[in-house]
Amino acid sequence: MRKSIEVVSERNHIYRQRVELDGFEDLFVDVPEAYGGEGSAPDPHDYFDLSLGACKAITAMMYARRKQWPLEGVSVTVNRDDSQERHGTYRLDVAMAFYGIEDAEQRARLEEISHKCPIHRLMTSATVEVATRAIDITADA
Repeated sequence: MRKSIEVVSERNHIYRQRVELDGFEDLFVDVPEAYGGEGSAPDPHDYFDLSLGACKAITAMMYARRKQWPLEGVSVTVNRDDSQERHGTYRLDVAMAFYGIEDAEQRARLEEISHKCPIHRLMTSATVEVATRAIDITADA
């Protein structure tokens, strides 16, 4: 499936970007004040990290629903250690709580299944190819 996301700089802001994504509004990206931004929205790393947490939660919920387990909800905490990012290592520590699941084996299985969520697999085992090109906006004028 192909999906298009458009990111457009917000006027009267330093680095803030507005994201247009299939009818979703009010999505923004900014840079923390420590890096010269306004800190008015999550930064790109936050979206990267939260995509992992959300995907793990959704995957566990889907699995539990299929198995008809009594999962009432999931809470995920993602802690980032980006201290070695410039050297090629970006660490995410994920803690998951499964509400309504008292059986230890079921909780362990939900954790195991969460490792198979599409974003976890994308981050850890896929080859991601990025093709970037500048387009000539003067040709449209």
